[in-house]
Amino acid sequence: MKDHIGGAPIPTAHAFAPGHITGVFEIHDQPTDPLSKGSRGAGVSIERGVRTKVLLERSLKPKCEIKINGEPQESADVSVHVLHAFLSKSKENYRILVEHDVQVPIGSGFGSSGAGALSLAFTLNQALGLGLSRVEVAQIAHVAEVQCKTGLGTVMGETYGGVEIRVKPGAPGVGEITHIPITQHAVVCLHFGPISTAHILSDPKIRQRINDFGGRLVDKLIAHPTACNFMAYSREFAEYVGLMTGRMREVLKDADQLGFTCSMMMLGESIFSLVKRDRVAELLDIFRQHAPSKKSIIVSDIDFQGARLL
Repeated sequence: MKDHIGGAPIPTAHAFAPGHITGVFEIHDQPTDPLSKGSRGAGVSIERGVRTKVLLERSLKPKCEIKINGEPQESADVSVHVLHAFLSKSKENYRILVEHDVQVPIGSGFGSSGAGALSLAFTLNQALGLGLSRVEVAQIAHVAEVQCKTGLGTVMGETYGGVEIRVKPGAPGVGEITHIPITQHAVVCLHFGPISTAHILSDPKIRQRINDFGGRLVDKLIAHPTACNFMAYSREFAEYVGLMTGRMREVLKDADQLGFTCSMMMLGESIFSLVKRDRVAELLDIFRQHAPSKKSIIVSDIDFQGARLL
């Protein structure tokens, strides 16, 4: 597509935010301030995520169009929230075209909504010339996720990349993270379909199970931060919370027999593992036996950079 709307050249900006997989977490959404809401937990950012481009021009009346993978969207609540937050900081009206290139399955535990919000926030800050800091930009994306009930700690992980432990809940600049040192690992995933994050976060019984166990496992991981423990505690957490489907359990059973620790991606009907590169092919053989299609399997390196302008 040409970089114009209605024939006039206009400013553009591009940004990328990594996908993110959460293995274990504890809900902290009681504070009234959305910047203080979030989760304690642990997850990994991957090199596949969301690339966002914005094109804008001054206009008498504001107008926004959002496309995801080339398709116009009638409802894209998180992106709309981010747009409104940034436009409220500008003195001008604009026509804006947002193009999200989503490289991971949507709604399946890959943090696509957080990555979309975060990459959009980076592009708008650049295109509108607002000069907000990295933390301020990420906070806007975090608030959008929290208020739309699509996530709690995803933006925090995607902002900084790597394999992170969110030791204190909240948005970037409010919450705190530490990283698990890791090398020579890849992330291998098998996804079957989406699970509604909003439904999970509002179900009292599921919330209780998550918070009964999640916090204790996060504390154990903080004390012993290794890739092996991250996968082991993620599996314990998934078993306790009890959201795994029958076909997910079949995959886990076969992987267990060959010594792979896999777990459920929070939240999606998806399986993942951190695997040393010399064993990736072996785990892929297991996943292929259960995969609905070739597109259901994703292999990615870990993203250590976090969200950034392109």
